[in-house]
Amino acid sequence: MATQMPRPRPRPAHTPGATHCSYTPNGGQLVTVGSNNTIRLYKTGFDGEPTNIDDCPEQNVGVAATNDFFVVGSEDGTVSLYSLETNAFDKFLLRTSLPIRDLALSPDGQWCAVASDELTVKLVSTEDNTRVRQLKDHGKPAKHLSFDPKGSMIALSCTDGIVYIYSLTADQPELIRKVDGVIAALEADTEVSSKVAWHPDGRAFAVPTPTRDIQVVSKNDWENQRSFANGHEGEITAISWSPNGAMLATAGKDRKLLIWETKTQSVIARHDYANVMDIAWHPKNNLVSFTDAEGSVYICPDFISSQYSILLKLPKQPAPFIHDPLAEVSANTRRLTVNGLKAGPPHPRAGSPDSQDSMLDLDDGGFAEDDDFVVDDDGAGYTLNGATKRPHDDDPFDERPSKRAELFSPQYHEAFQPGSTPWRGNRKYLCLNLIGFVWTVDQDSHHTVTVEFYDHEFQRDFHFTDTFLYDKACLTENGTLFSCPPRDNAPATIFYRPHETWTNRNDWRMQLPKGEAVLSMSLSDSFVTVITSANYVRVYTLFGIPYRVYRPKSTPVVTCASWRDYVLTMGNGPMGADGNTRLLYTIENVKRDEICQNDDTVALPEGASIRSVFFSDNGDPCIYDSTGTLLTLLHWRQPSRASWVPLLDTKLLPRLASGRKNENYFPIAVADNKFHCIILKGGDQYPYFPRPLLSEFDFSIPLTSTPPKEKRSGGEDGEDADDVDASESRRLEQAFMLKRIQAAQLGDLVDSTSSSHSQRTALSRLEIEIDKTLLQMLAIECREGEERGMRALEMVQLMRDQSGKMIEAAGKVAERYGRAILGEKIREIGERRVNGMDEDE
Repeated sequence: MATQMPRPRPRPAHTPGATHCSYTPNGGQLVTVGSNNTIRLYKTGFDGEPTNIDDCPEQNVGVAATNDFFVVGSEDGTVSLYSLETNAFDKFLLRTSLPIRDLALSPDGQWCAVASDELTVKLVSTEDNTRVRQLKDHGKPAKHLSFDPKGSMIALSCTDGIVYIYSLTADQPELIRKVDGVIAALEADTEVSSKVAWHPDGRAFAVPTPTRDIQVVSKNDWENQRSFANGHEGEITAISWSPNGAMLATAGKDRKLLIWETKTQSVIARHDYANVMDIAWHPKNNLVSFTDAEGSVYICPDFISSQYSILLKLPKQPAPFIHDPLAEVSANTRRLTVNGLKAGPPHPRAGSPDSQDSMLDLDDGGFAEDDDFVVDDDGAGYTLNGATKRPHDDDPFDERPSKRAELFSPQYHEAFQPGSTPWRGNRKYLCLNLIGFVWTVDQDSHHTVTVEFYDHEFQRDFHFTDTFLYDKACLTENGTLFSCPPRDNAPATIFYRPHETWTNRNDWRMQLPKGEAVLSMSLSDSFVTVITSANYVRVYTLFGIPYRVYRPKSTPVVTCASWRDYVLTMGNGPMGADGNTRLLYTIENVKRDEICQNDDTVALPEGASIRSVFFSDNGDPCIYDSTGTLLTLLHWRQPSRASWVPLLDTKLLPRLASGRKNENYFPIAVADNKFHCIILKGGDQYPYFPRPLLSEFDFSIPLTSTPPKEKRSGGEDGEDADDVDASESRRLEQAFMLKRIQAAQLGDLVDSTSSSHSQRTALSRLEIEIDKTLLQMLAIECREGEERGMRALEMVQLMRDQSGKMIEAAGKVAERYGRAILGEKIREIGERRVNGMDEDE
């Protein structure tokens, strides 16, 4: 513990009662208000008498200052604005019918937020007090107010024990979050504090809790992060961050004023001061001021001892996250020399769930405080369209690269683990699929890992204490695979735990070479596949025998997936016109050492990124991208023939047609010809606890913006026959396309493998279903009239039947609707088919 500094003397400033203080942003003056009708202005560095402003209202409960003016709120319901140029009253900003409890100025000084015993919080313009906004979606009076560092949000600590977060980016403020279970329900006039203190980096806030600790809550997901615990023995009355966020000052009813180090959440100084009500750090100097309930003001130069004062000279420090996404950028991130210039790293939000935080809202108050900072919401890295700018000035982790380096720097796709989520608080999902899910909880010294199964008759759940700190996992019917990153001198480790064996269970661990980290891994019925930061693909058998090690052509590597003997790997390829590298994929049969597709391009729209990659239950590769589109790969067993085709565009789902729902979908699997996913509400990107339910959607190829309706026997009230036919036609067209895709995939399987009798039978049945669908489409065309005859004839030509039975059925449909000419042409097609003559000959 550092030696205590000489105790500063109290300065009698006001009569006993509520006393508050605020520094001007330039640090030139300290403004204090109290229960008497005098305001005092203390000039920094001057030890003489302060400047007094008399004849102000009494019982002042809050003060906030800019460099030009300051505002004061009093219990009589008035908010007054005073000029610092004249040191005199300027004007009344607002009057409330009930006592004021707190006020705050926006960072730009243009708005003053006022909380009173009224249910409504008012925002009044400091330039034009006729401009007033109202916050009224909270249920109880607000006790405290706090703007975030960018002024885009305001936090209300209400008397009901809930923190209400409003967005101020629109003309009408919008309630975007209720943070419950953190602060206590307090009376509005109590000295105990529940005030939100935003960390200077804007990504989190600290707030006193009923347990006398200080809890940090992240703005990204509103989950608890680190806490400052076991410091106070009494209720907390004041809280304030140092200007760079490196330290936190708190005071409590235990007559203690504590200084905490943010990085370690440990107390570095203890001071004995009773009844402290407000704490203000000088913006630049080692100077802390505070006020107490006796009306005294303490101005304390060199308050932080020399042992820790160096912390005040650091650049802006990060908020204390349990898992800070800025500090956990994937090992795939690298600095490259581009045209002789050092390129900056990819955007910290771009990439894997392990390197994202669902992600960082840097645009709403992160390290980059410029209004023109562009956030890469799709996870593909910065767009280089001239409007994009790099974060700078306050970024503690990076130097600002030159604009020329930005222009020529390729933006890499970061590595990610399919089916996992980023840390949210102290929890994350390591794996989510149709077998079950694996999740972990950070307990500081260790993790606790839980593996749960959907089918408990198939396997029992289990959990264990994890001292290796696993951060990735894969789950199959055969076993569970884990990996942990390298730490200190310990190398990265792979751990496989089979579920059942006919001998004693044979777990195994494999250590990677020192310094090599696991970027992504997959587990199939045959192999364990691991891609690493050294750009290696390492393949093991299920019981730990090294099978293959190779370096893929497309690097840096991004992700992998596997099914039986097949392994799909993805990596970064050449840079495209938008400045992002193109994703390339390779599929090979590891056991047969055969390449199916070699560095082919992943079909993505400009600016889009991959959210997940997996094999379907039938063994066909699938991807889900940031545009909400599910695609599968056709003809992937035939070199140079593969093509990505869409199976579902979630933006066109009927449930979103009204535009009232705000949903995202976390991909899980493709099985039973359905898309299995987790529905995420309210703009969330990743699922959280408690365990979410799985949902499934039928495939719907994006053919039109009007979704196909279910088949009906007739029109409903108000719907004519043409509408029914049009709807039925769209449904049949959708079925025709989907069955053709299924037939193509099953046909490739039959042609390329030693197919079974059931597979060949299923293909024949599927081809018959395609012809039946065309037959139903033909009937609709015949009902439309003779002018649709050419379209109807084309449907007959698309039929796959070579025996002539379906052609004959088509002729009978034409005959039924009296389409004689069409029937004649259909018979001609049938004769050519029977005679073995192709229409193209």
